[in-house]
Amino acid sequence: MRNFFLGAVFSRDVFIRNISTRKARFRTAPCVFCVSLMLVSSLPAFSQLVIKGRVIDKNTRLPIEYAVVSIPVKGAATAHRTIDAITDQQGNFELRLKDAGTGETGDSLRVSFVGYRSTALAWMGSRGRQDHSRPLLIEMERGPVDMKAVTIVPLSNNASFHTISGIDLNLRPVNSAQDLMRLVPGLFLMQHQGGGIAEHIFLRGFDADHGTDVSVSVDDMPLNLVSHVHGQGFSDLHFVIPELVNNYEYGKGPYYTDHGDFTTAGYVAFHTADVLDRSEVKVEGGAFNTGRVMAMVNLLGSKARHRDESAYIAGEAAYTDGPYDYAQHFNRVNLFGKYNVALSPKDKLKITLSTFSSDWRSSGEIPERAVSEGLISRWGYIDSAQGGYTSRTTAIARLTSSLSDHLALENQVYYARYFFNLHYDETFFADDPVNGDQLRQRESRNLYGYNGKLTHHAYFQGDGDLTSTFGLGWQYNHIDGSSLSHTKDYNDVLQYIQYGNVRETAFNGYLDESYRKGRWLFNAGVRLDYLNFDYLDKLNPQQPSRSKTIASPKLNVAYTADENVQLYIKTGKGFHSNDAKVVAANRGLDVLPAAYGADLGINWKPVPHLFINTALWYLYLQQEFVYNGDDGTFSPGDKTRREGIDVSARYQFTNWLFANFDINICRARDIQAAKGENYLPLSVPLSSTGGLYFRLPMGLNGGISYKYLKDRPANEDNSLVAKGNFLTDLSANYTKKKYEIGLEIQNLFNTKWEDAQYEVVSRLKNEPQPVDDISFTPGMPFFAKLKLALFF
Repeated sequence: MRNFFLGAVFSRDVFIRNISTRKARFRTAPCVFCVSLMLVSSLPAFSQLVIKGRVIDKNTRLPIEYAVVSIPVKGAATAHRTIDAITDQQGNFELRLKDAGTGETGDSLRVSFVGYRSTALAWMGSRGRQDHSRPLLIEMERGPVDMKAVTIVPLSNNASFHTISGIDLNLRPVNSAQDLMRLVPGLFLMQHQGGGIAEHIFLRGFDADHGTDVSVSVDDMPLNLVSHVHGQGFSDLHFVIPELVNNYEYGKGPYYTDHGDFTTAGYVAFHTADVLDRSEVKVEGGAFNTGRVMAMVNLLGSKARHRDESAYIAGEAAYTDGPYDYAQHFNRVNLFGKYNVALSPKDKLKITLSTFSSDWRSSGEIPERAVSEGLISRWGYIDSAQGGYTSRTTAIARLTSSLSDHLALENQVYYARYFFNLHYDETFFADDPVNGDQLRQRESRNLYGYNGKLTHHAYFQGDGDLTSTFGLGWQYNHIDGSSLSHTKDYNDVLQYIQYGNVRETAFNGYLDESYRKGRWLFNAGVRLDYLNFDYLDKLNPQQPSRSKTIASPKLNVAYTADENVQLYIKTGKGFHSNDAKVVAANRGLDVLPAAYGADLGINWKPVPHLFINTALWYLYLQQEFVYNGDDGTFSPGDKTRREGIDVSARYQFTNWLFANFDINICRARDIQAAKGENYLPLSVPLSSTGGLYFRLPMGLNGGISYKYLKDRPANEDNSLVAKGNFLTDLSANYTKKKYEIGLEIQNLFNTKWEDAQYEVVSRLKNEPQPVDDISFTPGMPFFAKLKLALFF
């Protein structure tokens, strides 16, 4: 795999030989991607002290990325300040300081990271004689969240929200894969099939369907499925066992070179644990015949960890009938395993295997008038022949190689076998008054992919460094039997509306440069994506395949005034691709419509225990997609504009009491439509989340939280309105070293609310004509669940 990646750029042997030759000439090796900048920045230093080290988790022995390493510096002409370094993906850091006679350094290093105890490491300063030729090994222990220890430093562009994500993952309860998504401020989910399929995603004024405008990944494997039969970019996270996720990143807007297709509103990237902190068995039970069993077990002990080897397996089984009159019989089974081994001191291999399956019955969306007229209850159904089955088996292999102290290579290949089958009925008798309008969507898919990344770090005297990243990616989707059928009694096919095979290939390459000097961080990059669409239509004349290439530049700048204030501006271009079936038919849609965005923001700590992020943002989309569930196609929409403000705050009252608050305001409009008819359906104008969370020393922990959505337009002229809601959840746990007992309550005050809501033209059996109305899925009523977990 290593040679495959480098073969596209240069010979590995020649490259290493060149680096070695240049080391003899230069104190710092030139960056292969930015030689000119390096030559300017790497002016000779007469005398300097180099401090290198690595930061790891004391228990798991794994590296900690984005840890802040600080050393106080007091020069003759400067006020007291610190020089900071940020650990890379392997936990490495490097500080270059002026030597004796030109300044003074403190006698200790301070290392901090959210969720770990801050560590101070004594060392002999610039006037001492300690040998620093050997890298330091700094071990950090997990501990309570300490907001006072959080400092604002110029992090890489992808880690700009790392402080918020680290705090939330440590404090907020996570009981499902959906809870993981909801950790992103301003991101809301809706479900219209009772939990069986991927949720609808709402972020920054987008009804992103199941992922059309939000890219999602797990362990760097993209989840957005192109040309999916149920919607472009379909991202089903249900195969993830939530207890295994130990880290996540998110970014809003199209500003990130390593995230391509579907990254318009933003991205979310989850990472599962390489090593378990402990083994665990958990049993949960609650209302509506809900039950879940989960187990995760370390297979190798601490001795294996010290030689960089680990393995674990995990699994879960879940069942619920839900609150519906027509019981869901929803069940899900997940199995997961991961193995890590050091092939050599500089080469580490990671293999991940997982499999998932789920099936369910569904009441679907029901028209508001059917409930208001008393034809059914809000938990009732019009068509009982709805539901589905889905499965996914995944394999990932990742090789990380340290080619030198400053050069790292990552190669990842992945494969997924996927199946999807869904029966649904939104319109009932609007199209076929005799047989009904039941539809079936089905596909079978083999997905192959590769991600490669070469990263070079160059460090300069003081607190300057340059990180250069070159990436390559490839993905091939082989989809058979992609069909949309008009059916009766589940599988009695009356007519094939769509039926064919899809072959879709994507290549990408990107270059990203991040230069940090003193208080400034400059990030610039460009990404190139090539997509080829081929649809073998079995119902209509064959159309030729189509290809398209798009370039996406990015430019981001951050200024950190001190450890309490940082200003930043982000700009960039992104895109979302179209469905291959529509591209082949050439129905007037852009193949790769572009998005252009900008953020102006601030990270601020006005007091030691308060962290605030605020951003003004703007996003222009070249073409909106309008999905038509009746024929399974997208229609071309107009140009659109979204603008708004995001505010997030995290506060620590005491060493055991914390608060979070997020508010998101957005104005979204079709800029080509007439005023009053230019609303973007389901775009959320105002949303907010917040809560209080406690972590008492004796083991009691939990919290109370709320989420709020304002009413939003359901169609272009706002004549139909999707109702907002205000919901409150509660959790309480008693956690000891060997066990945990917990209670979770959703919708504490039993609020009556609607989950998914859409404008649908439907016809009930007793109606003479179709009616334009809101159809909805009722939201979960008061729901309580108990859990017992054993640790070993």
